[in-house]
Formats: sequence, structure tokens, C-alpha cells
Amino acid sequence: MSREPGINLGTSKGRRILDRVEGFATSIGPEAHFRGTIGGAGHCIVHGRVEGDCDIDGTLVIAEGGQWIGEVVANHVLVAGQVEGRLMAREKMEIVSTARIRGTLASRVIAIAEGAVHDGELQMGDVTCFADRRDAGPTA
Repeated sequence: MSREPGINLGTSKGRRILDRVEGFATSIGPEAHFRGTIGGAGHCIVHGRVEGDCDIDGTLVIAEGGQWIGEVVANHVLVAGQVEGRLMAREKMEIVSTARIRGTLASRVIAIAEGAVHDGELQMGDVTCFADRRDAGPTA
């Protein structure tokens, strides 16, 4: 079984959240339903459904097909699935095109891909503009 969340992250390393993830300490499978609180250190990936809150010292990935209802706090958050609640990333948050979110997003840095849907409040620190060169062709 693949440990990737089923999204295209490009080939260049360094800036994306999953570039720093070597593996997941916790995995909620596609057919699993978890209700409760998740906490501790290590990376976590959710392919199934979670109802509850978390505070993770690591990266939380809500994969495509995954669902989260509740409050999320983690160092880094990547969303490709569905979320209803509050998401807070201490460092960086990435929302990919397949994400569907209803609730508050809070982080120093938030990257939202075209096609992602967010219905709610956005709270972030300084805004930095950049051009994503991963999809750009060769320059002359």
C-alpha cells in the first residue's frame, strides 16, 4: 500500500509539506472510522473518517477521500480531502485542488491550489507572493 496521499506533489524537493515526511507514524485506513482525540509526535495520514480533535507535533495529511470533522492543530497540515471544523498549522498549510473545507483556516503560511473549495474564515500571517516553477516549462 502506498504511503502517499494520492496527489501530485511535483518532483522538486524542499518547499512542499510532504518533502520533509519520511513516513507516517499513524495511519487511518480508507475503511476506518475513528472517533476521539489524536495527539503526540509523529506524522499522521487520514484516508478514512475522523470525528474529533487533534494536536500533533508533526505533519497531518487528510488524503483525497479522507474526512475530518473537528479541530486540527499540527505543525504542518496538508488537505486533499474533506474537512468540517477549524484547521490550525503552526508552520504551513497546503490545500490541494481536491480539498473541500468548511471552517476556519489559520497558519503563518497557507497555499491554496486552484480548484480547492473553502467556505469559512482565513487567518494568516505575512503574505508572500511567489511564482510556482514546478509546472513551468524550460526557460530560455
